Amino acid sequence: MKKKISQLSHILDHHDGKSIIRETRKIFSFHYPSWSFRHVSGLHKQIGSLFSGNFTGYRGCNTEYHDFIHTEEVLLAVARLIDGCNLNGHDLPLSLSLNLLRAALLHDTGYIQEEGDLYGTGAKYTSRHIHRSIEFMRKNGAILGIETRDMECIARLIRGTDFRSDFTRIEFPSDEERTAAYILGTADLLGQMSSRTYLEKLLFLYYEFREAGIEGYNTEYDMIYKTVGFYEFTKERLIGVFNSIFMNMKDHFLRRYNVDVNLYSEALDRNIEYLYTIIKDDTSNFRKKLKRGEWIHTYRPAL
Repeated sequence: MKKKISQLSHILDHHDGKSIIRETRKIFSFHYPSWSFRHVSGLHKQIGSLFSGNFTGYRGCNTEYHDFIHTEEVLLAVARLIDGCNLNGHDLPLSLSLNLLRAALLHDTGYIQEEGDLYGTGAKYTSRHIHRSIEFMRKNGAILGIETRDMECIARLIRGTDFRSDFTRIEFPSDEERTAAYILGTADLLGQMSSRTYLEKLLFLYYEFREAGIEGYNTEYDMIYKTVGFYEFTKERLIGVFNSIFMNMKDHFLRRYNVDVNLYSEALDRNIEYLYTIIKDDTSNFRKKLKRGEWIHTYRPAL
């Protein structure tokens, strides 16, 4: 009997890099020529090498929250949203969809330190990692196979993920590109907050924030407690800033899997529901309630 799909992990393992890129390719091919996906798969391999420490001139990833798993989860969420949007008549052109997937792969490269930067970790760049990600693309564009004509589009899409800046001040040349920015910004939030290990990884995020000098997070519990407020902020951003583009995700799951729900939204809500139980119960060490981190030792990158 075929297993009923009721959560994201029933479709594929979000911590298996090969499954992620295979699924992304399949979704992409519903709307675009399969041959053109090489622009994404090639960049995926290069960014994987960057995060693994095998890209000339760079150290590799040493931030445990903003890692390559997060990048791949955003990539897949973008592909699913592109599918849902196209099913609903948005008809994103090939060139824009390619730039959108490439922006997903590049959006957190600013956390990676150059080889001569031996102090601390990439977390110290938290507040300016967006700018650094764009600079990484511009500096290495020829190696990455990104043409100059596409760089400004990708840069604008990446800027749209910066929740510390005013999204409305980004000058998109078309409504289509603004929609693409909605997709990336939405995928960046849903990709991380829907993860089965999101709550466990909040402990990693706490130490990234501490190194970055972000105020208001003095203990691990502060990060856990304040994530409730970030959840409310996220809902407002998904609806108000990103024009509720997340609703198109439901069409993807309905058409491709005959599941009439947005599995990302449901996963996010389950995480926050469990977070409330952790906060309310002060009778035990909250760390003992975060038990889904075994995947860290079994992750299989697609390199």
